[in-house]
Amino acid sequence: MTELEFAKKINKIGGTAYLVGGAVRDNLRGVPAHDKDYCITGIDDETFKRNFPNAAKFGKSFPVYSVNIDGKGCEVALARTEKKIGTGYRGFTVNFNSDVKIEQDLYRRDTTINAMAVDILRDELIDPFGGREDVANKKIRAVSEHFTDDPVRALRAARQSAQFNFEITKDTLAAMNLCAVELEDEPGERIFAELETALKTVKPSIFFRNLNRAGILEVTFPEVANLRGKTQPTEFHPEGDAYEHTLQILDEVAKINSKPEIRFAALAHDFGKGTTPAEMLPHHYDHDKRGLEVLQEMDDRIHLPADWKKIAAFVIAEHMRVKTLTKRGKIVDFLIKLHKSKISVEDFNDIVNLDSQGLPPFLVNAKNILAELLKVSGKSAPPELTGVEIGEWIRRERIKILGNSLKGIKKLST
Repeated sequence: MTELEFAKKINKIGGTAYLVGGAVRDNLRGVPAHDKDYCITGIDDETFKRNFPNAAKFGKSFPVYSVNIDGKGCEVALARTEKKIGTGYRGFTVNFNSDVKIEQDLYRRDTTINAMAVDILRDELIDPFGGREDVANKKIRAVSEHFTDDPVRALRAARQSAQFNFEITKDTLAAMNLCAVELEDEPGERIFAELETALKTVKPSIFFRNLNRAGILEVTFPEVANLRGKTQPTEFHPEGDAYEHTLQILDEVAKINSKPEIRFAALAHDFGKGTTPAEMLPHHYDHDKRGLEVLQEMDDRIHLPADWKKIAAFVIAEHMRVKTLTKRGKIVDFLIKLHKSKISVEDFNDIVNLDSQGLPPFLVNAKNILAELLKVSGKSAPPELTGVEIGEWIRRERIKILGNSLKGIKKLST
């Protein structure tokens, strides 16, 4: 059914259908909406189920349905109010009876740009909290005191700021700060969900900078917060401390690489610098080893996807060492290790190139060199060789190939 047919059917059974949330906001921004969500007033749950028997219900605390509208599965919820009675995102009592008005439902939402609705049949904007003005002025503003009911809304506001390049108001930053205590007990999966979305934005650093402005970066992402004030040798890092360096690299990688797991690896590449002893500064000896420990602590807390963790661990461990490789045997070993890792040559180079402002010749040509190295296998080994001898022969042959490849690169550059 179409959106209009859906709204007419709701109207026929005594209710009103509204388009809500992001779709309304995006329409005002003049950009296509990725998803459409709907809110229904004037009818109860039993009436909705009776008239939409094929709608799939999900959500334990309150009724939310998936309804096929305009060829897509859209989220349809009955208007509701919430009252906080405990901690965290589950500490609520919920009222979703037929008397709840659309304005009451919008009042419980996070920020004003998400607290608007459109009456579909009347084509009328419902905007009781100034969301349209905040969209026009590029502001992120909490709707009400209910903002702090769900502590993850603090991360959501920072993420919205990064998504739309909007400024968070001072009052909202203060409200974000009030979420600090409860954020410590939030499930890691919820924290990761906001991190993943933030990393997909055009300029992910905005997310972390706003958490820092709100005074909750150390609670949500201590690995990033600990980089603040960790000075670096100015001849290599004129941009400032490890915090500034990390956020700059993150944004630069985001410009050329859309994969969130690679952007995360860029964020994590210098995590170890956050644990550098003060007496060692501005040097960060062994920050690669300490970085792996920090990554593990982060994984213990927010449960990273396995590939994200493996990719970040490889970048942390190798991004410094790879620049020091000069012996052909070690270069061959590294290239084979890179080939077997979860990160591609191109993605690894994106991070290292921006971090080091250049790549060694073998990395520039790593994809072609690897293709040649991998042509050598045990199948082509002399028949008289056995066991360990075969592996040693393969490595020697690959070292010869690397030598020829590097000579070719040198000739091309002269």
